[in-house]
Amino acid sequence: MKLLNEIIQYNQEFVEKKEYEKYETTKLPNKKMVILTCMDTRLIELLPQAMNVRNGDVKIVKSAGAIVTHPFGSIMRSLLVAVYELNADEICVVGHHDCGMSKLNADSFLEKAVNRGIDEEKIDMLKYSGVDLQQWLQGFDSVEESVSFTVDQIANHPLLSKDVPVHGLVIHPTTGKLDLVVNGYDAQ
Repeated sequence: MKLLNEIIQYNQEFVEKKEYEKYETTKLPNKKMVILTCMDTRLIELLPQAMNVRNGDVKIVKSAGAIVTHPFGSIMRSLLVAVYELNADEICVVGHHDCGMSKLNADSFLEKAVNRGIDEEKIDMLKYSGVDLQQWLQGFDSVEESVSFTVDQIANHPLLSKDVPVHGLVIHPTTGKLDLVVNGYDAQ
């Protein structure tokens, strides 16, 4: 059976048994916080447990490396929507040790894309069109520096009110230990 078929079959039973009832909440975060974190599979359940957040407590936005790659991209828009439309009063950026983005290499990435069927002509077209793939596909050397940079980008965004603290943390993907990188209250 294909994965999608398994998901649909499971979901039918989930709905029929009303398993959703234990997850009912509102769209507004109880703890009035939005978290930007990495899409790493190890964090799906670990991060909420390590931060003492339950279903309905926070908004969680995920991106590779917990990075805002463009100040007017979808990640930043999501954070701003959480603040202005969904009543989040604080933002917390949570990166993690052993992140795949720390190892990202543009040349290796593009080679894998070609091996999966992407024409080199398309890659060349992007380069000739002014897309800096080396920059766009660049990883980071230090997760702490990456978190600090992202916090700075968010905190200094022209559409973010200065009364919104932006914190930065790094989580250990095995133990859940949190290390404080930026205390957003100090910046206010």
